[in-house]
Amino acid sequence: MAEQRAAAHPAAGRFDDAPFIRACRRQSVDHVPVWFMRQAGRSLPEYRAARGPGSILDAIAQPELVADLTCQPVDRYGTDAAIFFSDIVVPVAAIGFGVDVTAGTGPVVARPFRTKEDLGRLRPLEPEIDTPYVIEAVGILADRLAVPLIGFAGGPFTVASYLVEGGPSKNFTRVKALMHCEPGIWHELIERLCDMALASLRSQLDAGASAVQVFDSWAGILTPRHYAELVLPATRRLFAELADTHPGIPTILFGVGTGELLAAMSTAGSDVVGIDWRVPLDVARRRVGPGIAVQGNLDPALCLANWDVVAEETRDVLERAGTAPGHVFNLGHGVLPETDPAILEQVVRLVHAEGRAGVGAPS
Repeated sequence: MAEQRAAAHPAAGRFDDAPFIRACRRQSVDHVPVWFMRQAGRSLPEYRAARGPGSILDAIAQPELVADLTCQPVDRYGTDAAIFFSDIVVPVAAIGFGVDVTAGTGPVVARPFRTKEDLGRLRPLEPEIDTPYVIEAVGILADRLAVPLIGFAGGPFTVASYLVEGGPSKNFTRVKALMHCEPGIWHELIERLCDMALASLRSQLDAGASAVQVFDSWAGILTPRHYAELVLPATRRLFAELADTHPGIPTILFGVGTGELLAAMSTAGSDVVGIDWRVPLDVARRRVGPGIAVQGNLDPALCLANWDVVAEETRDVLERAGTAPGHVFNLGHGVLPETDPAILEQVVRLVHAEGRAGVGAPS
């Protein structure tokens, strides 16, 4: 299997002994690994200086800039992995669906998905043609980074929610109506988005990413039954087909507000399930079961408190993680823009010094 990984994924074998990769595989580590969602940017002054004004999609199309932005938090914080600087709507934007990312709002769609005819606007993603800048940036990072690079894609449900709602939503009324009133259209939509995510992830892995995360950020707005019936099958196919072409590559599934979905998410086929801050990590461990690693789950809002509070809460997460292998420390969602980078530097040092999950355990 190691030979298969090396053939399909140039950087995979290089990082097999990295703490992040080992923790994803529930192997022993010399320290608990840590990285932060949205660590590449937002709160970093060097990010704001390098990125400048303009659309994030314009920045994402510049490989050297993307490589620099991806490396900045690793250089500052000493994290055990880098998360690729991109956005979950890059594939649908690249095929011309009419998606942009506006400051202060997020993804917006000029002409939202409404009817069966809109399926014709979702052609297959061809990464070499549509997103060559992603491939180039990943290649640069694979050569530059001393830690594993995490590639990512949006979960089919979450990307679909943006396309159907036309942007961020509080109640997700349109996407829920489509799911239940037009199940045939919904099935075709989510399967096409699954294909696009799969093509994007494979292109990132082939270019040198060492692991991938699927952000199904808004899956938590669904009931367990609706998630299991209308979303989970496509998510399972995504991870199964990814494993067919890239065996052994660590995979992570993450959503927000998914406490009631964790048992179902643990059957999706990922190696790791990301936990938001609402579920204590020891409870989450029981819900996902012993065969799955967990990632999380410090409340990102608490990182705006003083260090005594942040340290206490960080230690609580580590205590709840226990000593069994398979914990990647992270926030329960992304870094907030107001966060003091110095606080995150201290969090990394504390986790490395005091984390116990898998430390010294048999391999």
